Amino acid sequence: MSRSPGRKQENHKISRELFVLTYGALVAQLCKDYEKDEDVNDCLDRMGYSIGVRLIDDFLARSAVKKCRSYSETADMIAQVAFKMYLGVTPSVSCNSATGNEFSLILDKNPLVDFVEELPAERASLCYCNLLCGVIRGALEMVHLAAEVSFLQDRLKGDAVTEIGITFLRKPEDKKHRRN
Repeated sequence: MSRSPGRKQENHKISRELFVLTYGALVAQLCKDYEKDEDVNDCLDRMGYSIGVRLIDDFLARSAVKKCRSYSETADMIAQVAFKMYLGVTPSVSCNSATGNEFSLILDKNPLVDFVEELPAERASLCYCNLLCGVIRGALEMVHLAAEVSFLQDRLKGDAVTEIGITFLRKPEDKKHRRN
């Protein structure tokens, strides 16, 4: 049996749609389990963190990327390689500070909300895609980069774009360690 050339991409689209629908069901269940949006947000962040801790190994093995030498390179790698690889989108990156440790990932299209029209009024403080923040934070921590990651803007809350803020917490090491 021969395989048609477009078959692999079709499977990728189906699995992404399944993931998005499953994610929606997960968030809906968490909203039933927890009364407060903050508790749901924390749970999504913790789940994302656990995923990020494990996902970084797959990312490094499949992407064959080189070591990033700056926070700017790291932010670009997250946007151009990781988001493209796992979510099929490429956010734009902007630096938000003179010190070069704060960046924004701006998503024109967020695939996790493909089937979500808007958040219910009683869930106004819910950060529906908070799993992404945890994934980024967990993956960065595994490569020894402590960071705070949070949503700055969200289309589900009426903003023009979806924006994820990343603040790297430590100064980059200036020393180079050499092996003898």
